[in-house]
Amino acid sequence: MCYKHQFYGIDSHRCVQMTPTLRCNQRCLFCWRSFEHEYPGERDLSPAEIVGSVRKYQKKALSGYKPSPYVTQERFSEALDPKHVAISLSGEPTLYPYLPELIDLFSSEGFTSFLVSNGTRPGVLAKCRPFQTYISLTAPDRETYMKVCRPLEDTWDAIQESLSLMGSRRSAVRITLVKGYNDHEPGSYARMIQESGTSFAEVKGYMFLGYSRNRLERGNMPSFAHVKGFAEKVAAECEYRVRDENPLSRVVLLEKVE
Repeated sequence: MCYKHQFYGIDSHRCVQMTPTLRCNQRCLFCWRSFEHEYPGERDLSPAEIVGSVRKYQKKALSGYKPSPYVTQERFSEALDPKHVAISLSGEPTLYPYLPELIDLFSSEGFTSFLVSNGTRPGVLAKCRPFQTYISLTAPDRETYMKVCRPLEDTWDAIQESLSLMGSRRSAVRITLVKGYNDHEPGSYARMIQESGTSFAEVKGYMFLGYSRNRLERGNMPSFAHVKGFAEKVAAECEYRVRDENPLSRVVLLEKVE
């Protein structure tokens, strides 16, 4: 079970990690994905094609787990019947032209959904109705944002607009903390979190994985103690409290104080 089970009750083995597009409008230093080698022939599938393929590809992803001594038959059978989708695997999902329709179709088929976005397209987010919306907040100011996320165009103001939508829905704001790059000005993060009205905020350490190893160094991966200390500084500057933590994933959950 991943920390989303611990924090939000999601059954990880019944969760499909997927993306409707590989495209992204940012080039974040900490991203484990390879935007240096983009696939030029992408075709936008219809929502029906995507939803209709989920169980097929979930089964393919689980291939090899059935005979494992660590997997019970009951758990494996449940995994073949997923009930949740995390729209977050690669790319920026709001660049997919039918995202609101896709989420509505998932809902009508009995799935709950987490939508994870970089917040650069608030107009699309406003039309989406997932179970929970995640917005990445990876800088305390515009200058740091441009340095860390390297957007194709300056979308800092668009992110602020997306944050303003979070108070009207079940939501989480995610800070990916990169040591030496964006781990400063906790008060600025706190102000944006407070003004957003988000249900939850996560402070999660960057992990030295994938293609990010070509852009950053292992020393940029903060320890859990560093993450927790920063999260506590953020909480001290706004009306949020530390609700939970997962040291293995180097993440701390903040919850709005009602």
